[in-house]
Amino acid sequence: MPEEAPQPEHPRQEHLGFDLNHILSAVVGVRCHIPEDAFTASVLGTERSGNGVVIRSDGLVLTIGYLVTEAETIWITDNQGRAFPGTVLAYDQETGLGLIQTLGRADLPAVELGVSSNMLEGDSVIVVGHGGRRSAINARIIAVREFAGYWEYLLDEAIFTAPAHPNWGGTGMFDQDGRLVGIGSLFIQQSHGDDTPIDGNMIVPIDLIKPIYETMITSGTSGRIPRPWLGMYCTEVEERLVVAGLADDGPSEAADVQVGDIVEKIGGTRVSTLAEMFRRVWSVGPAGADIPITVVREGERLDLTIASVARGTLLKGPQLH
Repeated sequence: MPEEAPQPEHPRQEHLGFDLNHILSAVVGVRCHIPEDAFTASVLGTERSGNGVVIRSDGLVLTIGYLVTEAETIWITDNQGRAFPGTVLAYDQETGLGLIQTLGRADLPAVELGVSSNMLEGDSVIVVGHGGRRSAINARIIAVREFAGYWEYLLDEAIFTAPAHPNWGGTGMFDQDGRLVGIGSLFIQQSHGDDTPIDGNMIVPIDLIKPIYETMITSGTSGRIPRPWLGMYCTEVEERLVVAGLADDGPSEAADVQVGDIVEKIGGTRVSTLAEMFRRVWSVGPAGADIPITVVREGERLDLTIASVARGTLLKGPQLH
C-alpha cells in the first residue's frame, strides 16, 4: 500500500471546486517486472512500483518513464483493487515521461490535461498517488527552474513542490481546477527562503508531452532525433564537474574516461555545470557523433574522444502480451 501522508495535508472535497473522487480514481498503481539482463536493471532494479494517471478513457496511462523502462510485465491497479495487465506504448528520453496502455477493457475514469506553463511559484496544487484521499496531499509550488540530472537529463523549467509526497514516482500534480499539470519524478531536498532544507518533489510539466503525444501514440517514439549519450555520470563539486560513475561498457568507459576525472571542456568549450555540459554535448550533433572532451586526471590534462550512442538502442523494447 502507498505510504500515508500526514493527515493535515490531505485535500478535502469541501475546499475544492472540482470532483476530488474523480481524480483520485484516475490515479492508478503501476507495478513492473524488468528482466535481470536489462540495461537498467542494475541501477533501477527489476521490481519497480509507483503511480500513473489515466488520461484517456480507453485506459491510456501517463507515468514517469523510469518505472516502465524495459518492463517485461506491467500491472495497473485501480482504487477498487482491480488489476489490469498493461504494456508500454512509448518512453521519451528527453522528458522522462512514459505512456502505458491497459490490455482489455479497464473502464477507468480519465482526467483533463491542464497548462503547466500557467503554474507559478506559490500556487497551491494537489499531488495524488494511488490509494485514494489518504495518498493525496495539499502542496505548494516552491520553484519553477532548470533541473539537471547526472544521468544526462535536463529540463529547462521543472516544477518543485513541497511538502514531499512519500510515494512520488508517477504521481499526478493537479491545479485548482482539477486538471493534470505534471507528473512526479523525484524526491528532492533543497534550500528555500532562509536556506533551511525543504523536502519536496520534482515534477515534470505536462506541457512537455503535448508536442510529442500523437507521435508517441502512433509510433512508440517521440519522433525526435536521438541525442548523443555518453554513459558518464558527473556531479558538480565546487564549480567543477567530477566523473562519479560510468555505465558498464558504455561510450565513456570505452574512451578511457575514469571515475575521478574532472571534465574541463567539451569540444574546446569550458563547462562547469551539468546543464552546460549537456547542452554542449547535444550541440555537437545527434547520437553517434564523436564528442571531444578534455579531462584533468591527477593534474594532467587529457584530450579524449567519446563515440556517443543513442541510449534507446541499449534498452529492451516493449513486451506485448
